[in-house]
Amino acid sequence: MSDASTDLLTAVDGLLHEETQVHDTGIDLTVSEVSVVDEAGRVDFGGGELEPARMRSHETRKRRPEDDYEWWHLDSGTYLLTYNESLATDRPLLLQTREAVLERGASHPTRVVTSLPRMPLSVSDGGLYLKENARVSTLRPYSAQSGR
Repeated sequence: MSDASTDLLTAVDGLLHEETQVHDTGIDLTVSEVSVVDEAGRVDFGGGELEPARMRSHETRKRRPEDDYEWWHLDSGTYLLTYNESLATDRPLLLQTREAVLERGASHPTRVVTSLPRMPLSVSDGGLYLKENARVSTLRPYSAQSGR
């Protein structure tokens, strides 16, 4: 484990399997919930009319009856992901989509974060099967001077 990974580890809580999630270039984060926006929220100039969108949890189902974990079948569109992990730090970190997710036609914005917000996930026309607790994002060190 590199010094950067050790520093990240002190900021992240709730890892499901440290040996799998922590690597030399960062920490992989896992999905605990996928939400669907059912009704539009509101964003205005001054914030006096700011209202959250109405959301619901996307259903999951088992692929096989003997499976321990269920899957989300995501059609083309945008969803909101909630992570199993939490983050508390004053130091900005870079949050990126994992390569395995990108290669299957889905992505989320790359963000500089100090906490873990719900993350919008865009899924391509072919859809995506996403297993509960799948590793979907990677948290990496960030340096504003270098832009990464």
